Amino acid sequence: MKVLSVVGARPQLVKLAPIAAAFAGTEHQHVIVHTGQHYDADLSDVFFTGLGIPDPDVHLGIGSGSHGVQTGGVLTAMDPVLDAEQPDWVLVYGDTNSTLAGALSAVKMHLPVAHLEAGLRSFNRRMPEEHNRVLTDHAADLLLAPTEEAMRHLANEGLSDRSVLAGDVMVDVCLRIRDAVLAGEHPQPELPEGIDPEGPYLLATLHRPDNTDGPQRLSAILDALADLPVPVALLAHPRLVARAEQHGIKLNRGSLHAGRPLPYAGLVAAVLGSAGVVTDSGGLQKEAFLLDRVCTTIRPETEWVETLQGDWNRLVPNPFELGASEWAAVATRPVPGSERGVPYGDGRAARRVVRFLEEHRR
Repeated sequence: MKVLSVVGARPQLVKLAPIAAAFAGTEHQHVIVHTGQHYDADLSDVFFTGLGIPDPDVHLGIGSGSHGVQTGGVLTAMDPVLDAEQPDWVLVYGDTNSTLAGALSAVKMHLPVAHLEAGLRSFNRRMPEEHNRVLTDHAADLLLAPTEEAMRHLANEGLSDRSVLAGDVMVDVCLRIRDAVLAGEHPQPELPEGIDPEGPYLLATLHRPDNTDGPQRLSAILDALADLPVPVALLAHPRLVARAEQHGIKLNRGSLHAGRPLPYAGLVAAVLGSAGVVTDSGGLQKEAFLLDRVCTTIRPETEWVETLQGDWNRLVPNPFELGASEWAAVATRPVPGSERGVPYGDGRAARRVVRFLEEHRR
């Protein structure tokens, strides 16, 4: 069996790591196509080296651009690759422009498509990720759902006959890296200057267009973070840096200490060393949950609704609308006493994905 994985952004590279490892233990051929959607070394190269992912077989070099330009670029570049490879499955990951373009290119060439992390829904149609994941689910032949909730969403859309519960491959890699960090197999993460790795700190990321594109909202969110009574290690995504520079907004002020994004092991270590996480990232919400740290999500909704149980994750659409003491109490709240459960699986999802691809091969 030949499976061609299409990846292009940081979260997809993390999911690729356990899938590549699972294929390495078989006689199947696994071809990796990197679209280049994330071309920054901090969001791409370090994940191949740090997670032991084989080098891509094909690199499309698409780079940045508007949604239409990026999606169209991947579509144009994928056709000759798929024509040459003729895989038994095209495996797409998550909800990016690379995901949608990879799925569309394969469908047009009558190649079977499997969607890893199918069935997630925010029900927020302002998010480009929501359109990408819904369109990909309805185009794909096999839907690899991470949770029971995702399976319910797919059933509600009439897709249950194509859906299987695979579990979440992010659990596979997160728990493996956690154990390695705790065993001292990775160096201390390079936190932003001014953050004491031994002292209490919050870890923060911010990158979604709704939070970063408008100068007033971005400034207000950063003001709220800067006013917290605990130092905040802000891992500044290139999008955030670009928007802050464009709007003339300083990232380093008050409690805020900005630094570069971390490789995955460094991120896991930074979360483990933190008192909690503040983010608008989907992946980091779940990683905080898996690593027993509270998360405060600057969004009105989350796809990972399981993290909300027991107050492990709390949604705050507008932190600047809270009083200073109320916002501080939310962001610095203690770890809940409740059990968080295992809604995302047992850490063996990647092996199930390979088995499902074998069983559903045409």
